[in-house]
Amino acid sequence: MLSYYQENADRMLQLTLEHAEMVLTALLFSIIVAIVIIRIFLHQKKELAGLTYFFSLLYSIPSYAFFVFLIPVTGLSKTSAIIVLAIYGEYVLLRNFITGINQVDPTYLEIAGGSGMSESQIFTKVQLPLAMPAIFSGVRVALSSMMAIGTIASTISAGGLGDLLFEGLQTGRVAPLLWGTLLTVGLTLICLLVLKLLENIVIGDWPQYA
Repeated sequence: MLSYYQENADRMLQLTLEHAEMVLTALLFSIIVAIVIIRIFLHQKKELAGLTYFFSLLYSIPSYAFFVFLIPVTGLSKTSAIIVLAIYGEYVLLRNFITGINQVDPTYLEIAGGSGMSESQIFTKVQLPLAMPAIFSGVRVALSSMMAIGTIASTISAGGLGDLLFEGLQTGRVAPLLWGTLLTVGLTLICLLVLKLLENIVIGDWPQYA
């Protein structure tokens, strides 16, 4: 373990940074798309439920199959991996975002509407703030799953910590397998910690209605 680290420390750091960039980029895209979808279809329950069901079906497709579908379009690249990860995260985010929005007390919406707020203002200044705990919960779940799924992206030359895992599998060496696993878990824990700190800051800054 130690000798492998000494020989490959620079490469391991590079792969860790690649993995973080790939997953966090995909997560950011997923969050933006989820918020846009909910904002557009907020009052169209059937359409919103249909979209959630659609993404749940996509979520059930094996990642290898997704990669195969995208290879003719985006090739063996990090772009393909980011698209697949973003799609996988979308179902988790939508489900939690919708739950958070639906749990907002209608009384607050009536008060906001009566004070002259537009629908957009109600969404950004009332519904989103009150749904923040559920939203961050969804982001945490999506982040964890995307970190794990992201290791498979190594099969399409997307880089990341999956390179260490597949190196270990192909060569039969334990050290790269263990380091790939430890770095994936460690990176996930660090990102979750940062996300928790961000949650405390954001929720503390939003106006409280409850």
